[in-house]
Amino acid sequence: MTIHDVLAAEAVTSVFQPIVDLDSGAVVAYEALARGPEGPLQSPAALFAAAREAGRLAELDAACRTAAFRGAVAQGLLAPLTVFVNVEPEVLDSAPLEDLLAIADAAPAQLRVVVEITERAIAARPAELLQTVQRIREIGWGLALDDVGADAMSLAFMPLLRPDVVKLDLSLVQDRPGPEVAEVMNAVNAYAERTGAVVLAEGIETDAHLVQGLALGATLGQGWMFGRPQPGPAAHLPTGELLLPPAPLDPPGTEVSPFGCLPPGTALRRSPKRLLIELSKQLERHAMRLGGTAVVASTFQEARHFTPSTVARYRELAERTGFVCALGDGLSTEPVAGVRGAELTAADEVRGEWDVAVIGPHFSAALLARDLGDTGPDLERTFEFALTYDRDTVARAAHALVARVVPQAQRPAPVERTTPAATAPRLPELPALTPAANEGLLHRALAATTSGVVIVDMELPDQPLVYVNRAFEELSGYPREEVLGRNCRFLQTADTDVAAVSRIREALDAGRECRETLLNHRGPDRTPWWNELHLAPVTDAAGRVVQYIGVQNDVTARVEAQQRLAREQERTRQHLARIEQLAWTDPLTGLPNRRRLQEQVELALWEADAAGTAVGLLFVDLDGFKAVNDRLGHAAGDELLVEVSTRLRSSVRRTDLLARLGGDEFLVALPGLPVATAAAEAARVAVTLTTTLAAPVEVRGEQVRVGASIGCAVTPEDGAGFDALLHTADQRMYAVKAGPLVSP
Repeated sequence: MTIHDVLAAEAVTSVFQPIVDLDSGAVVAYEALARGPEGPLQSPAALFAAAREAGRLAELDAACRTAAFRGAVAQGLLAPLTVFVNVEPEVLDSAPLEDLLAIADAAPAQLRVVVEITERAIAARPAELLQTVQRIREIGWGLALDDVGADAMSLAFMPLLRPDVVKLDLSLVQDRPGPEVAEVMNAVNAYAERTGAVVLAEGIETDAHLVQGLALGATLGQGWMFGRPQPGPAAHLPTGELLLPPAPLDPPGTEVSPFGCLPPGTALRRSPKRLLIELSKQLERHAMRLGGTAVVASTFQEARHFTPSTVARYRELAERTGFVCALGDGLSTEPVAGVRGAELTAADEVRGEWDVAVIGPHFSAALLARDLGDTGPDLERTFEFALTYDRDTVARAAHALVARVVPQAQRPAPVERTTPAATAPRLPELPALTPAANEGLLHRALAATTSGVVIVDMELPDQPLVYVNRAFEELSGYPREEVLGRNCRFLQTADTDVAAVSRIREALDAGRECRETLLNHRGPDRTPWWNELHLAPVTDAAGRVVQYIGVQNDVTARVEAQQRLAREQERTRQHLARIEQLAWTDPLTGLPNRRRLQEQVELALWEADAAGTAVGLLFVDLDGFKAVNDRLGHAAGDELLVEVSTRLRSSVRRTDLLARLGGDEFLVALPGLPVATAAAEAARVAVTLTTTLAAPVEVRGEQVRVGASIGCAVTPEDGAGFDALLHTADQRMYAVKAGPLVSP
């Protein structure tokens, strides 16, 4: 039976796997999983591979949803239950779910639906994905983001997709916890807390998996522990109801520009383009610190503004962040490798804007500016703009740009051959072989190959090895007499990747081929080696999987070389991070230097402007330090400076900023001050620091004292920028040091 026959006969069916409320143990939903008719196309992998090859993937995808809904109604999987159905990412641009409305109209009102989107659709077709999500919302169905954690891209796009259900990839549940798991857990829990989304853990097979899923924040679970896929409901479990969060507000599409996403009444400022460029660079730097979980969406009006220096910055952004798009008149659909673009219409308002939106799991900021039409020098052209950290506004602005992105080029579909058989090239005829000769040739070929070859009998208990060739004996370190009749798991070690083993087990259960690289041991001495394994199913005349053929190769040298390279790259990364730290840090005290503090203060000034608060800057100059340094030596002076930095740290708030300018000069920045009391608060802190620093310090067994002259400046009365504040604070410090003037 071909894929054409399957579609014509509507032979696709669904099985349903329970989704359980981990608190009550009740089934609240079922995931519909497609199955073909009995035979070679029964497994989903074979079914979709055949449809992809025949160019009928969109039809199969629609047929799977139809089968899911028919099966759910027939099996009574109606309210309060919910049915989860999948969307094949590859059909989003060729057939963007035109069947959804028809299905929704035909489905009974008691059928509750959640559509699952996998992260595979995000990078290639972000615009189509956002359109599909909007359609799902319009119908009134829920949305689930699948395989979250398998790639940072899913974390980056969560704020834009706003899924109701976050499905944690089974590797998070089944693997040992590590930094990557912690990063995903932080991002998902923050999103769920902010939006009310439900977290679902996949792959729960054991009590340990259940404990891990609960620890990750999941309230729903799915896996063999609760039940395997079956045609009907899980009768052994009680029934409950899945409650989803309220649907988010309708996001903007291509008809809205990022500037148009600003809420009514937003206070706008005016500035020349020169400042906007610096603000843009600051947001880009923040995005690079966020890494793979950040989305960066920008506009540049025209291609000529995408300068060589901009190209260099965006090339680095593409390498270090999750998703980057840059739009403008004349910019290509891929202006830099890894940076996505769009084809803008002549009337698109984006052409008149300068926008940069950065959003991730824990950060959101956007510069949204509109050209006022000046005709002077380019850097002096005036824009009206807003700098916003409101998460909803930033998400809408980023959504408006990503919705315009052109899909990545797809590989061409297979061309159906129409060449008449008579004109096709002829292969030389080979002499016919008898069955016995054929079998002998096969055995000689398997014996001669340098790859280890095994055959596993899938119909016998524990799926034992029933054939191994000579190369496998050498790879495993065991003679065939000791391995035949055993399951090949005996080659695994305690350090074998459990996730890879789980994927192999899933492939065997599904009857599909798989490739994995595993750490095995060789022979009785258990020497470790890396095994590149390819497993392929063998079916009988009825299409049932009866055997598996495994081809194995020793790739230890390659894996160890990759590991050495990875270690070297990590050392290089740490070295570069150390260099960067040295560039921003005073090596004696560990405090930031002036350059670093200036960047921090500028960001604090922008945030203060948006929040309606003030920033204070204190210039601290030690009194009497030179005398100590001259009398006790430079080493003693260094000890004194370290103690001063420690006292400064302990005397200010955790959110305050410190830096050493050099010598015996320090800066203290006080962000987030109330405007009305900012000057008084800065003066109070100055008194506290003066008192703290006046206490005696023991240096090299001797009690010494130093004082401090401190000058204060605050926004907005003493200036709006770092340089102005620093100048004022410096002048006031000298006034304090000179003391009160005495009239003659």
